Amino acid sequence: MDGFEENTGVIILAATNRPDSLDPALTRPGRFDRRVPVGLPDLAGREAILKVHAKKIKLANDVDFHTIARMAAGASGAELANIINEAALRAVRNGRTIVNEMDLEESIEVVIAGYQKKNAVLSDKEKMIVSYHEIGHALVSAKQSNSAPVQKITIIPRTSGALGYTMQVDTADKYLLTKEELENKLATYTGGRAAEEIVFGTYTTGASNDIEQATKLARAMISRYGMSDDFDMTALETINDQYLGNDASLACSPETQKLIDQKTIELIKKQHEKAKNILQDNRKKLDELAKYLYEKETITGDEFMEILERSDQ
Repeated sequence: MDGFEENTGVIILAATNRPDSLDPALTRPGRFDRRVPVGLPDLAGREAILKVHAKKIKLANDVDFHTIARMAAGASGAELANIINEAALRAVRNGRTIVNEMDLEESIEVVIAGYQKKNAVLSDKEKMIVSYHEIGHALVSAKQSNSAPVQKITIIPRTSGALGYTMQVDTADKYLLTKEELENKLATYTGGRAAEEIVFGTYTTGASNDIEQATKLARAMISRYGMSDDFDMTALETINDQYLGNDASLACSPETQKLIDQKTIELIKKQHEKAKNILQDNRKKLDELAKYLYEKETITGDEFMEILERSDQ
């Protein structure tokens, strides 16, 4: 860092998550000479970070850090450390001194969705609705190409407020997604609500997070990714701060904003209809899988696919 004292052998490091608010005098050449953006770790990075934090605990031979790193996609370094700590706590609670694969997998769910809410008792009807909802997500995903494989489905309530969830895990980190892959994601988001409509003929509040995620993705496809014929390659939205939640703001006229809203609704409606068609075409499998999940409460992706493929015969 030049311009202050000519001390040799002194290195000054600084960190911030608000680079937009820094005084330009600090970031110009000759002051802080090197800027090193630090994003979320990729697959190899997550695996390496997990191994570093796991040095302080005893591990069973069945632990595969590559699998755990894939399941923890999008996790920060602090969250990965928390995953290891939660796994160790789970092992101790179960009277063991060695952490196994199941401890780590459960700790990922704790970090993502919170602890199991064991005092929450769903009525039989609510439990069945949640079962159909989660199988709706999984079945729509499985019947589309280029979708991430289902890892686990559960209807055990969590402290985050989730009554259940479907975990999908990509085989590797993806840095580019096609329009078709994003449309498949939209259809999968709407799969839970679509299952409720088909089976029970009504709506519940269980799809609130799905609706939020689908709306955010559909709007980004139109306003940021240039995936609309109406706007072509026009940037209609800007990211305010990539380090603080990726909040975006529209940079267009009120008339264009209204059109973006219309196209967002049309895109979601189209994928919602596709999800309903998939589930109606596979109604027998939807019923079979939902009843199985209702009884078991938690099933693995292998169990899900085994029943799905067995039904195809």
